Amino acid sequence: MPAIVLIIIIALILFSAIKILNEYERAVIFRLGRYVGSKGPGLIILIPFIDKMVRVSLRTVTLDVPPQDVITKDNVSIKVSAVVYFRVMNAGRAIIEVENYLFATSQIAQTTLRSILGQSDLDEILAEREAINKRLQAIIDEHTEPWGIKVSAVEIKQVDLPIEMQRAMARQAEAERERRSKIINADGEFQAAQKLKEAAAMIQEYPVALQLRYLQTLSDIATEKNSTTIFPIPIDLITPFLNKGKDKEA
Repeated sequence: MPAIVLIIIIALILFSAIKILNEYERAVIFRLGRYVGSKGPGLIILIPFIDKMVRVSLRTVTLDVPPQDVITKDNVSIKVSAVVYFRVMNAGRAIIEVENYLFATSQIAQTTLRSILGQSDLDEILAEREAINKRLQAIIDEHTEPWGIKVSAVEIKQVDLPIEMQRAMARQAEAERERRSKIINADGEFQAAQKLKEAAAMIQEYPVALQLRYLQTLSDIATEKNSTTIFPIPIDLITPFLNKGKDKEA
């Protein structure tokens, strides 16, 4: 019986001393409370009851930043959510320099998001999102670098505008479309007037062109199912008869 107990104790000691780490994991080793380095991946051996191990994952972490209430530089209240991509580059610093690097990174991301967007106008946030993402990434990475964390990207996911602002922007977009439509129509009228001017000058120089235009108009009107034919008569043919009628009255 004592031998069985001894075997069980030895097995427990060996189990606590031998650890296996995955390729993406590192073990931060503390010996009697002092940091002695990082080990892994693979098989590592700890001194029982003396060494303490903390596992740290080196994979990229996707951190969701919850919607933040932000007042922009032009006094517009919006809600903005974002996502932060980062990974631990130094496992020892991530454990020693900060109590909880995940929570700390989340908090610095939220405060930086509110600060940067609060210094920007609404139009800048909507139109220059890529530039704002780079600013956020640089600032958050600067704050988390002492913790052994590298921020690879920050992306603004969604910007929620108040209903009143959405309506105002819709009216602005509609007014812009109407302005463009009027400009296009006016430009078309201007081009048409130029062409009519050129046509009138040509007809004035070559009067026979007017007769050709009359004939073309007749060909357009005289379709197969049209029972009425309109034939223009030059006013010069009617003028002599009109003059005779006036002479008789006189």
